[in-house]
Parts: sequence; C-alpha cells; structure tokens
Amino acid sequence: MSRKLHKGGLSLLARTAVLAIPIAYAPSARAADVDQLEAQMRAMEVQLRELKREVTEAKAQAAAAKSSNRSADGDAFGLKVKWKGAPELSNNDGKFKFKVRGRINVDYNGIDQDEQITGEPDVSAVELRRARLGVEGVLYYDWVYKFEVDFAGDNTAIKDAYIEYTGLPVNLRAGHFKTYNSLEALMSANYITFMEKAAFIEAFSIDRLIGGGVSYYENKHWTAEAGIFGTAAEADQTAYFDDGTTYSARVTVAPINRDRQVVHLGGSVRHRDASSQSRDGSDDLLFRYRARGADLHLADRFVSTPQFGDSDTLWGLEGAVVLGSFSVQGEYAQDTVQAPTALGSADPTYNGWYVDASWFLTGESRPYANGQFVRAKVQNPVYDGSGGWGAWQIAGRYDVVDLSDQSALIPGCTACAEQVTWLIGLNWYLNDYARLMLNVNQSEIEGGVNDGAEITGVGMRAQVDW
Repeated sequence: MSRKLHKGGLSLLARTAVLAIPIAYAPSARAADVDQLEAQMRAMEVQLRELKREVTEAKAQAAAAKSSNRSADGDAFGLKVKWKGAPELSNNDGKFKFKVRGRINVDYNGIDQDEQITGEPDVSAVELRRARLGVEGVLYYDWVYKFEVDFAGDNTAIKDAYIEYTGLPVNLRAGHFKTYNSLEALMSANYITFMEKAAFIEAFSIDRLIGGGVSYYENKHWTAEAGIFGTAAEADQTAYFDDGTTYSARVTVAPINRDRQVVHLGGSVRHRDASSQSRDGSDDLLFRYRARGADLHLADRFVSTPQFGDSDTLWGLEGAVVLGSFSVQGEYAQDTVQAPTALGSADPTYNGWYVDASWFLTGESRPYANGQFVRAKVQNPVYDGSGGWGAWQIAGRYDVVDLSDQSALIPGCTACAEQVTWLIGLNWYLNDYARLMLNVNQSEIEGGVNDGAEITGVGMRAQVDW
C-alpha cells in the first residue's frame, strides 16, 4: 500500500510540475510581449518624427516655388514699393531699382524793363518754365542711371543723361551732367530758394556738358569732385570738328553737419577752351557773358558781352550756415577771360556774387547732404482734412554780376556793365513735392548803353516734381 502511495505521490508531483511550468512561464512571456510592444512604439515615434520633418520640408519647398513663380510674374510678393513723389520699384535685396521722375514749373513774369532807357518793352507773360520727364534707377547694385528730357518752350532738350558706377570708394560717372562748380548751380532747381539761380551762373555759363567725372561722397563732412568735359554743349556737338576741353573740380567741407545745424564751406575751379574748326567754315565758337534783368527768365539781357572769349578760368568760393529754421548762403565767382590775339591785351576779369538769407516761419529747416541742400521736409502738409498749413518761407537776396572790366578794349562791348539786383521771396510748400513761389525783384544797371536803367519784376511759380 505504501508502495502504491509512493508511486501515486510521484505521479501527482510530476503532474503538478507540468502544470507549474506554464504558470511560471506566463509572467516572462507577458514581459517579453510588453518589451516588444514598447520597441514597436519607439520605432513608430521615430517614423512619425521623420514624416513630420519631410512634410515641413515639402511645405517650405512649395512656398519657395510659389514665391519664385509670383516674383517671376511681377507680383507684389518679392517686390518693394516706396513712394517718393512717384512709385519707386525695387526687388527685396536692392539689386534693381526703377523710378519715373519729372517736374512741371508754370511761371508768370511781369517786368517793367524801363523802355525809355533800354528800348525794350515791358513783359507780362506766362510760360512753361520746365516740363521734364525721365527715369532713374539702379542696375545690379552698383550701377546708377538717370535720363531726363525737358519739353518746355516747344523744344526738346536732354538734361541729365548719365550712368554712374558706385561700387568703389569713389563714384565714376559718364554722360551729360553738370560741371562741378558752384553750390547753387549744382543744386536742383526744385530746392533753390528763389525762382532763378544767381546771375553769375548764367553769365559764366555754368551748366551741363558731356564728359566724365569722379566724386567722393562717403563722408558726411566733406566731398570732392572732378571731371573733364567737351566744351561744346550737347546741341552744338555736331557743329565743330574740335569740341574744346573743359576741366572742373570742387571740394566742400562741413565741419558741422547735423539735423538743423550745418556749416558749409567750399571752393571750385573751371578752365575751358573754346571749340574750333567749325564744319561750315564760320568763325570759331567764342565765349560770351550775359545775364537777364531782375533775375527773371523772361526778362531781356541788359548786361552782356560780344562773343570774344577764346578760353577762360573760373574759380569760386561758397559758404552757408543753417541754424534751425534760419539759413544764410553766399558765393563769390571770378572769371578771367583770354581773348584771341587779334584783340591785343583785352583779357578782362569778370566777377559775380550774392548773399541771401531765409527763414521758415513754420519751423522747418534746410536739409543738407553730399555738399548740397536737398528737399525740405514739410511738417504739416496741406491735404483734404489734414488741417495743415504746409511750410512758409521768407527770403531776401542781394545779387551782383559785373561784366564791365576792360570794356573799352573789346570791340562791340557796348552793354558790358554791372547789374545789381535785390530780391524778396515768399515760398509756400504745400507738401514735400509741391510749392508756390512769389518773387519781387529789382535790378539797377551801371555802365554801358543801359546805364541807369531800373528793371523791376514780379515772378510767380506753381511747381510740382516727382
């Protein structure tokens, strides 16, 4: 019996062991399954992150492609627009710029020309003093261009037409532009204080010529410019085999140059030789010197010389001070003329100078940059509902040009005389780009056939530029 019991016990123990094996194994199996599941989840998380990255990259590529397509189609996306009197278009990195520019000046001149002495009738007339249209811009960052044509007076005349490279410490320019002489001569007529520039600028023919120049403007406290030009103006280029040569240079310094405070000093020189060898066999192109009465464009010229200058050398000094709304400006120029040997020792020295003062009643000031005065900024422009009064400026000038030197030695120099002009001006700037001007001027002639004449005039202008 005990043997049977022993056998039965062993059998029961064996069966219990068999049953215990899966029971003992079950936790190990479940642990393995959990580990495997966690590994799968980690793998899925990595795949999701990778998928998210790929989706983000795909979106960025799609946006870039869309931007490229829109820019290529000229859409505003990728195109910058600034308003400077007219839209200035450029791409985002400034590689290209383009702007349409222009101006309109509508003038009235009423002038008493002292007919009893001068023999010239009075003037009461309107004119389109300037009607210009052109373009300016930038090509490939460093290449600047400008082209402008004037249609006033039923004539077409090219004004600025040049290309300039600015990628060096100095700027290099070639084309048709102003010679480097005189503060007021170089300033745009949009920014000068009076309707016309000082008398010596016309008398000494300081204007645009075709040539090349080099300039330095990087430092706000000084500038330097120099150029070489053909002497004949653009309209006369085809009349002569030899253009003659003009050399010009100017240096300015502004020891004080900050907002509403400027001290400007400068000097310039010019030498020119007259054109010769005319194509039609006529005389060489000799220089003449003359200025309009009362510093108004429709007045006649009551001081003038015949054409007799074979060459001349001009030098000038300039200065200006701005203290808040008040400004003083002046220049002196002297031109020594060399006449042909047929006139013997007649080598006169002519001079011209002016001094003016101006004051903004409404608090504005004259901005200054690169050796010149630039566009005034109106604090309260006039427009519908603005309640602004614009900017009001009063000014006065004393202007002299003297062409009387050695007049007795120059054949036909009957009007070689001195002209002294007083000017009073009132300017109303409606906004940064439009203004109304009023000038009251009087010139006195001393010497020559018009000695004692008094030329009195009133000038008015409506001006807009863009």
